[in-house]
Amino acid sequence: FMCALETHRSRAPKPGDPSMLSASRGLNAGVGAALCCLLLWIIISHLVKEGQLSVGACEIVTLDRDSSQPRRTIARQTARCACRRGQIAGTTRGKPACVDVRVVKSKQWCDMIPCTEGEVCGLLMNKSGWTCAQPGGRIKTVTVS
Repeated sequence: FMCALETHRSRAPKPGDPSMLSASRGLNAGVGAALCCLLLWIIISHLVKEGQLSVGACEIVTLDRDSSQPRRTIARQTARCACRRGQIAGTTRGKPACVDVRVVKSKQWCDMIPCTEGEVCGLLMNKSGWTCAQPGGRIKTVTVS
């Protein structure tokens, strides 16, 4: 966006001179235009920042759970991340996070420490994901798509 503020300088008005009123109006118009530009800048900068994540941050965009099968819950999650160069959206300690892109390219999923504390990570045979084994024997399987 662009704001234009134009000012003119002429001779100094003398008291009682009709141009004094004109100068006062010009000053008020200039102040009003400057305030308008400032207000527009504040509104536009707020709208641009809204919806943007800070660098290194992630948020869950969608989360669907399906518990229709007994003893099994299928969860599908989509995350949005603002990662630094050389990083990509992944999972660390059970939450969305920016991880080194080499982990994803090599499919060595356990290198990003995807399981929560106390769980043991295991790579699936076809490298399509990982498992997180809990001490009680319960196993969470995560596949990447």
